[in-house]
Amino acid sequence: MPLQTPGRPTPRTPVLTLAATIAAILAFAPSLQAQQTAQTGEPAPRSQLTPAQQALAQDFYRAEFVILERKVEPADINEKMAGRVPEPPAPGVEEILRHTSENGDTRTTLKLVPQSELHLNSAAERLERSGRYRVLLAEGWYQGFPPDFEGEPLWVTIGDWLPEAKHTDVQGTITIDRQRYLHVDVQLNHWVPKSSTDNLLGLDLNAETPSRPRPPVQALVPGSSQLDSAEPNSAPGLATTAQGEQPLIAGLNWPRAELLTWIQETRRMRSEEVHFLDSPTLGVLIFFKKIEPEDAAPLIRKLGLSGEQATQEAR
Repeated sequence: MPLQTPGRPTPRTPVLTLAATIAAILAFAPSLQAQQTAQTGEPAPRSQLTPAQQALAQDFYRAEFVILERKVEPADINEKMAGRVPEPPAPGVEEILRHTSENGDTRTTLKLVPQSELHLNSAAERLERSGRYRVLLAEGWYQGFPPDFEGEPLWVTIGDWLPEAKHTDVQGTITIDRQRYLHVDVQLNHWVPKSSTDNLLGLDLNAETPSRPRPPVQALVPGSSQLDSAEPNSAPGLATTAQGEQPLIAGLNWPRAELLTWIQETRRMRSEEVHFLDSPTLGVLIFFKKIEPEDAAPLIRKLGLSGEQATQEAR
């Protein structure tokens, strides 16, 4: 049986499910860097760290995410979500795992780990080579997750550009908290193009009238304040909304985009476990590697983390 997200049916096309494929790959490849430790050279003596940095080293992790798209025709999906609109993310979200612009440029506020160093890299490569799945994102970064940590949402805008909607076809946020265990909240929406005259009301909402000016076409994008201090060699900045103009959430500039499927799930997990969340068209692999204090120390120094805020990520 495929893994289920509550409230959604499975695809009616009889194919090897994404969940089953993931399980087979992970079982077949027990050497997926499970014993990988940070490649940092000679460990730095912990005495060289400040007290705040030493505290950060106690709860230091490498977070890894792989987001997959299953290659399936929208018509083969039983789930009917065209009339549904997801809850908008909290305003002022500025942290970015990946933002993709119209011309394909990408942007992040994190210092990402090379993909070749990821524990999940082998699984991502095997899924891509299978021809049944498309890897939209495979990224990781180092961050402190102390007890009672409350993370900021991370923006994700990936996949293909939808010209009429002016945003990518996969959008959402990922939020990581820690109580006794790590908690990962994934809110991802998968959009498809929609005809300007094909909507539930039978109205052309793109038509401009005196009482209803043409709506703006921007989807909600990450806040710009973080980008103002971005590194000079980073990708071109994100488009911002003109002053005084309220941006629309992707999907609320309806009918320019139609919701196909979504993932809305919070998962409790331990480090060193591979977890999988899915919808009929999307899948998310998650893995956290606990970095031992003696290995975390040189990483903290290399990344320039002060440790003054144990909640800060490597960015």
